[in-house]
Amino acid sequence: MSQSLDRALVILSELAKDAKTLDQLAEQIDVHKSTVLRLLRTLEAHHFVRREGTRYYRLGSALFDLANQALEDRDVRRSSQPALAELNSRTGHTIHLATYEDGEVVYVDKYEGHHSVRMYSRVGKRAPVHCTAVGKVLVAAMAPARRAEIAESLDYQVRTGNTITNPADFLAELDKVAKHGYAVDNAEHEDFIHCIAAPIRGADGVVLAAASMSIPKILLDFDGLLALVPELVAAADDASVHSGWTGNTERGQ
Repeated sequence: MSQSLDRALVILSELAKDAKTLDQLAEQIDVHKSTVLRLLRTLEAHHFVRREGTRYYRLGSALFDLANQALEDRDVRRSSQPALAELNSRTGHTIHLATYEDGEVVYVDKYEGHHSVRMYSRVGKRAPVHCTAVGKVLVAAMAPARRAEIAESLDYQVRTGNTITNPADFLAELDKVAKHGYAVDNAEHEDFIHCIAAPIRGADGVVLAAASMSIPKILLDFDGLLALVPELVAAADDASVHSGWTGNTERGQ
């Protein structure tokens, strides 16, 4: 990667966190202010960066346009929308759609719950596979050798007292997910939220994404969460049909 491109990407990553001054960006990248200013002017000319007042820089509109185009290009997001929106409307609970990318899950759509408790997730945000229901569904859909490879590569960051912390336990969990056709996050990622997830398949039966339902524990106990599995699986199957799935692939393969 060219040095200028690398620095420009670091600038965008820093501005994604918060507005920054020229001095702050120069210190973060460890280059002279004139170099950063030249990069900022180029990014500003293409609307990737905008100035706020006389000192601060923020992300520009071009990035949001690109993000929306990238999301719209994911066919599974469009094809799943009717089923997941209806599930959200009927249950009032938060619904996520996620895909696998580079060892993590990426949330590509979200339907907010009707309750007041909000969770950290947002469209475009990444999350670990070992402690999320969507992550378990996506990895469980892979061939056993690939599952093992991923399991050995994870760092198993502990998020709560229920988080899986080693490859053996993760692989055992994936076996259960593949067998039953859904996954559970029993307050493993956030200690006040539990979650269930199910696969969304494409025309060839391959799992394209995972749909999940996330509910604050204060609103519903674990048994109540599990009672909603049939509704989630039905919605995921409906989304799969709209994504081209014929229903001929055996679940868990």
